[in-house]
Amino acid sequence: MRERTGPLSDVTIIDCTMALAGPFGTAMLADLGANVIKVEPPQGDGARTVPPLPPDYANVASDEPGGVDYGGYFASINRNKRSIVLNLKDPADREVLLKLCEQADAIVENMRVGVMDRLRVGYDVIKARNRKIVYGCIRGFGDPRTGESPYAHWPAYDIVAQSMSGHVGITGPEGSVGHPSGVSVGDIYPGTLMAMAVIAGIHHARTTGEGQFCDVGMYDGMLAFAETVLVNYGFAQQELPARGQHHPNLMPFGLFPTKDGGVAIAAPGPGHWALLCEAMERPDLLVDERTKNTFIRRRNQGYVEGEIAAWTQRHTKQEVFEALGGKVPCGPVNTAAEIFADPHVKSREMIAQFDLPGDNPRVSIVGNPIKYTQTPTGLYRRPPMHGEHTEEVLEEFNIRRNKP
Repeated sequence: MRERTGPLSDVTIIDCTMALAGPFGTAMLADLGANVIKVEPPQGDGARTVPPLPPDYANVASDEPGGVDYGGYFASINRNKRSIVLNLKDPADREVLLKLCEQADAIVENMRVGVMDRLRVGYDVIKARNRKIVYGCIRGFGDPRTGESPYAHWPAYDIVAQSMSGHVGITGPEGSVGHPSGVSVGDIYPGTLMAMAVIAGIHHARTTGEGQFCDVGMYDGMLAFAETVLVNYGFAQQELPARGQHHPNLMPFGLFPTKDGGVAIAAPGPGHWALLCEAMERPDLLVDERTKNTFIRRRNQGYVEGEIAAWTQRHTKQEVFEALGGKVPCGPVNTAAEIFADPHVKSREMIAQFDLPGDNPRVSIVGNPIKYTQTPTGLYRRPPMHGEHTEEVLEEFNIRRNKP
């Protein structure tokens, strides 16, 4: 594997997160070069057992030696990290965590409110050992330190944050009660915000000498993600319904069927609309009273969609893409196989490959979308086996574990 070369190579993060939201955010920091130490309990991060699993998968808790102890779900969000095992119910291991934090820029966790405090490794304890440290956390409904929520102590998952934020309500077929996103945006977006918050906090700490506590509520993060729900109501008291395959205000701006799937076309402005009509060989739509601007087209949605769909259905996704590409904003509804074959994806190094331990096939995960010219980012270390780097990290930080 390569060495860490990203712009955060001078940053050390103690990562006490598990599942998806927290590990996704810390993986972004690791991709950018941060030295991320993943602290796992003796039983390991539960995400290790989630499929897809490699051929020689061996459960973390198994006594059987050998094998890989994680699947693709864990690998995708724990790349570029090192794993150490600490039992935070053990006083000696708690002391190890505190000593790690003494030398770190930040610690990140995503446990329920009060868990770290009850373990005696909460913010106040850590701050007493390192006043410059940034303590970041992700909770379902935020932490009382930054704003008391009536739901603060409630558990939450991705689907809860998606639903409460209004995102579910505007997603799915028109006339439905809504649909959750096909990806776990209720975890991934708050995790991304936390990564940004931690780096901003470190910048402030290095400038002032003072660290601080910061948190992102999953519900709060998804409210920002679903901003269109709030702004439409805040400006015009308009409750947006499930949008189906098209935009609530602009037309055309959505998905259209093809011979082999679907394609996205967005041509709400007059220039793009004219180019679309030209490609469809429909100059009449430029002067038709039902289609003369985007707002009138939205009022005549059924007619406009029907005319465009009649054209797209006669072609494949690729044929539509070639006819409109570079002129009208468009793109095929890609399958995973089509994404892997896309020359853009290859050119931008958005598929990262690595070798699993043992006799396993080479595997792929998504690459990092943030690119630099001087400090390249990307995969430099495969995801860690459970506790693989415990002794290495303790030696690096010059920590001796005082076990009885």
